[in-house]
Amino acid sequence: QTHALLRAKAGFDIEQVVAEYRALRASVLRLWLDHAPHFGDDASDDLVRFNEAIDQAVAESVTYYTAEVDRWRHVFLGVLGHDLRGPLNAILLTAEVLSRMGTREPLSRHTVRLIQSGKRMKTLLDDLLDFSRASLGLGIGIRRVPSDLAQPCEDEVEVLRAALPHTPITFDAAGDTTGDFDVSRVREVLSNLVSNAAKYGTPGAAVSVRLSRNAESMNLSVENTGEPIPVEAVPQLFEPLRRGAPSSALGDRANLGLGLFIVREIARAHGGDISASSADGKTLFTMHLPDSPGASGTTPGISPSLQDQ
Repeated sequence: QTHALLRAKAGFDIEQVVAEYRALRASVLRLWLDHAPHFGDDASDDLVRFNEAIDQAVAESVTYYTAEVDRWRHVFLGVLGHDLRGPLNAILLTAEVLSRMGTREPLSRHTVRLIQSGKRMKTLLDDLLDFSRASLGLGIGIRRVPSDLAQPCEDEVEVLRAALPHTPITFDAAGDTTGDFDVSRVREVLSNLVSNAAKYGTPGAAVSVRLSRNAESMNLSVENTGEPIPVEAVPQLFEPLRRGAPSSALGDRANLGLGLFIVREIARAHGGDISASSADGKTLFTMHLPDSPGASGTTPGISPSLQDQ
């Protein structure tokens, strides 16, 4: 393990790390064979045990080397995403100033496009930073405040209706919807789930959003119609860098495939989870936010009905 970490920090690649063990094995075996006439009856057993030990050392080295390289990769991505936000914010501010100054239609049209593209880039960078934090074991930061989720969720639905004019979106809130939540993060979850539903569901079909409470948690669910998701594929939906095939023109490819992964991490940061079920032409995603963190008992990423199957 120590060998792997030192080699990773020294800039060795994986082939060089394994080559050292190959050289070690060859050197020892040559010396062994040179003295073979002096060995007893247990020599062959010792030789087997030596090879087994080398194989185990190689496996451990590769595992720890890969983990260390991945950790530094996530650090690099986090630093890159953080550093790019500065110049991007400057571009957005300049574009907004130009849009207020310009009176000619062509200039106004181009500045609007520039602002929209900049905001899209900012969203991607935010997703990248969240992914890097979660991959490094830091989790996604949340700030809990006493709040009523009904109004923020309704406001986000209105924003989504404007952004997705060809997708009817209904919203319903039932019962007590108050608690300690990070409202901004909950809105982010809602935006991701509805956007996914519009992108991968039946084109033009309605998307249903419901906010409700049961005895254990606050539940935010998004349901759409479309091709069912195979049961075995459901847990993989929440893994990073995985995307389905868009079923409509709404499915642009300019994303990192991190949406559902970030949704799951936000739910976990609240002490809850995210579940999914897909059957009879309907797909339902539900985020469960318990009143007390850690109260949820379901497996993250898999709904109780799917666990039973």
